Amino acid sequence: MNMKINNTTGKLLFPKSFAKDWRIDLVLTLRTYSSSYIYIDCGEWNLSCKDINELHNICKRKNIEIISLESTIPESIISASSLGINAFLRTRRPPESISKINKKITEQSKNSEDFFFHTGTLRSGEILEVDNNLLIMGDVNPGAIVLAGGDVMIWGRLRGIAHAGKNGNINAKISALQLRPVQLRIADKIARGPQEKPEEGLAEEATVEKDMIVIKPARTS
Repeated sequence: MNMKINNTTGKLLFPKSFAKDWRIDLVLTLRTYSSSYIYIDCGEWNLSCKDINELHNICKRKNIEIISLESTIPESIISASSLGINAFLRTRRPPESISKINKKITEQSKNSEDFFFHTGTLRSGEILEVDNNLLIMGDVNPGAIVLAGGDVMIWGRLRGIAHAGKNGNINAKISALQLRPVQLRIADKIARGPQEKPEEGLAEEATVEKDMIVIKPARTS
């Protein structure tokens, strides 16, 4: 078995690499666990809402409550949060935040895969612009604008304007727990947000397909 559980601390550690048979591994691992609660560290696993729902159901059948889930992958955190699970992003560097209106980040990260972190809700009139990927721990209200050279991920509701791939990256994406923006932009593509009510517990993402912006449930790969 690859999963490890500490019966003293109640922490379950996932292995480094994703395995297709992880559900079986989880069931076998929990056989030796006697506590009624558990803390889960998913590490670098990219888990969808469906994956985390299965994880929750396996624990529930064992009468085990998930206290929290942590991961280094923002998509996994968004998926867990959308299902009402306390989720925490573990990073190699502390989160940053911006409180001033219209403040532009001019220093680009050396690693293009790095994320710029903003904690707190962006309100009408505020503009947040970065040159790499952007992760927002909060809502983007109507009248607020976020722009990123890479992906835009919002651990909350997107109801303002979001522009991913602002420098022409057509492969960039926009994801949120609730994706109902005034306007979406990916590279040079523009679209309005959907009007229908989002499905409960379903994180969504916007990507470019066949030269147009398409909104789908958040993917895992």
